[in-house]
Amino acid sequence: MRTDIFARLDREPEPPKIEPPRMSSTRTALFGGTLAFYVVIVAAVLTNSWLVALDWRTMLFRPYQQWPGLHAFLDYFVVLGQRGPTAVMIAAWLGWRSWRQHTLRPLLVLGTSLLLLNATVGAVKLGLGRQGPHYATQIGSPELFSGGDIFPSGHTANAVVTWGILAYLATTPQTRRYLSLGSSALSLGVGATTVYLGTHWVSDVVLGWAAGLLILLAMPWFEPMIGRAELAIFGVRDRWRAYRRAAARGPAAPGDVHTRPPRLPGGGDEDQARKQVGTARAGRGPVGGGAAAAGTCPPGGPGTGALTQSRTHHPVRSEHSPITPSGTRRPPQSRQVTGG
Repeated sequence: MRTDIFARLDREPEPPKIEPPRMSSTRTALFGGTLAFYVVIVAAVLTNSWLVALDWRTMLFRPYQQWPGLHAFLDYFVVLGQRGPTAVMIAAWLGWRSWRQHTLRPLLVLGTSLLLLNATVGAVKLGLGRQGPHYATQIGSPELFSGGDIFPSGHTANAVVTWGILAYLATTPQTRRYLSLGSSALSLGVGATTVYLGTHWVSDVVLGWAAGLLILLAMPWFEPMIGRAELAIFGVRDRWRAYRRAAARGPAAPGDVHTRPPRLPGGGDEDQARKQVGTARAGRGPVGGGAAAAGTCPPGGPGTGALTQSRTHHPVRSEHSPITPSGTRRPPQSRQVTGG
């Protein structure tokens, strides 16, 4: 017996009407404030300020040595911030949701956010080239432009984006509130874990949080592009289905009713109709003494007009038999006798 929980897992009969988030004034203000905070963190690291000193103090404190009992658990917990595993888990869930709701928007939103994450965070990583705590060579140095790719933290930014997308795609305010709290706690935990393990500076994690939040706040700007992409993909799908249906039907059979010639009221086919039309046209020629030339109907009635016209078309033959020489009528070459 089915319960209401399992009934809600079935595919919906038609796509639900879900309004995508818009770029409201509150969201715009949050985006501007987060962007300013992002610039301040980058400037603090570039100028070797107090933030770099905090990075070194935390690194020399070595949290993984202060609390070694947490190391085994946090080694597995930090996987929730890696790009590959989290993308696969979230894509599987959103793929099922796309199938259930007859829409590609969840998957397209995830793909767009990951592309923005790779472009923005990757560009800053390669541009600043900061080394991580395990590869630092000079105490007190920001370790910039040294060929590294640690600033900002990719684990932290990825955790903010991938788990935050679930809250962004929520359909009810209550669900969005719960998912926002859960994704925030998870991304904070992943960032703190990288500092505990010594793989990131504190400033790396702080900038990673800001980078991921900027992407989530900017997603409403990309909703029109996502809608156009969804319509284009569905259009290609519909054309492909129509092509496959036409190919499955194949060419018409020889005995198909659509390939037969049109039938006449009297039961004749197209060839017979052509013959009768040609005979009627020939009977209207200048033939002397015929009924067609006189413009009168033949004695047999209207049904024998075509037959009478066809007979009057030919010249009248003599009633006497033709005079031919006596003897056989076989050609001479047939009388040759073969040898033997």
